[in-house]
Amino acid sequence: MTFIDILIKPNKEIVLKKFLGDFHLNMVIDYPENYKKVCFLDLETTGLNLLEDKIIEIALKLAVIDCDNGELLGVLDEYQSFNDPLELIDEKVTKINSITNDMVKGHSINWVEVNRIVFESDIIIAHNAGFDRSFMDRYFPLSMEKLWACSVNDIDWLTRGFNSSKQELLCYWHGFYFDAHRAMNDVDALIHLLTHNSYKTDKPILELIKNSQKPIYKVSALNSAFETKDKLKANGYFWNNEEKYWWKNIEFEEVENEQQWLTENIYDGYFAGAIEEVSLLDRYKI
Repeated sequence: MTFIDILIKPNKEIVLKKFLGDFHLNMVIDYPENYKKVCFLDLETTGLNLLEDKIIEIALKLAVIDCDNGELLGVLDEYQSFNDPLELIDEKVTKINSITNDMVKGHSINWVEVNRIVFESDIIIAHNAGFDRSFMDRYFPLSMEKLWACSVNDIDWLTRGFNSSKQELLCYWHGFYFDAHRAMNDVDALIHLLTHNSYKTDKPILELIKNSQKPIYKVSALNSAFETKDKLKANGYFWNNEEKYWWKNIEFEEVENEQQWLTENIYDGYFAGAIEEVSLLDRYKI
């Protein structure tokens, strides 16, 4: 992967600038005909267990995006807060995000404030939305009624010339760095990345919004043999621990090939899985 062309100076030098998240709240006076109110969201948690770990920091920004050109028209609202998990934060977690037990002690999320922002949004965007949504769905019922989109999976970063979808790397390649793994810093960096001014057309935010409207299909590898688990995992399947089967979400164009792959590699010539269309509101629901 190379950096975006406008960063490379004649002497091949590349200068990275620190992004400070200079988004100020402002009201959009004249809305275009085609716009979306987008809630950019990030969480810091006590770990990666989607069922048991807890939120320790949350940040949201409600932005207005012109859906004709991908321009950021304004930031209408924001909220951030620590949240005391009522248990000790593992030292390994603190090394990643610098959040200590003392920082979160006595703090709690004001879900009324969160509701105010999410209610106004047309779509919620997170980097690795399946992770953030799993926590929000547990604590915040309105999350389950909203359309979610993922800046990892709903943008074809590889076709754009980037061989990784990690947020920090993508930001480096677009010429900036930031203090990562703090919720509001990650939110601001994501907004800056997806609306980056190096794109005159086809901004990443437009691709993401467009793809969030596409129907997706859940493929369930029902009754698959135990010894096929490594193949399924390598092909992007997730394990449903409650109902004991492997599954993945794909787009319509991939259904036929996926069914053939399962038939040949998992079911010895006879397809015994299940394929069903997923409601748009269930995207990234784990």
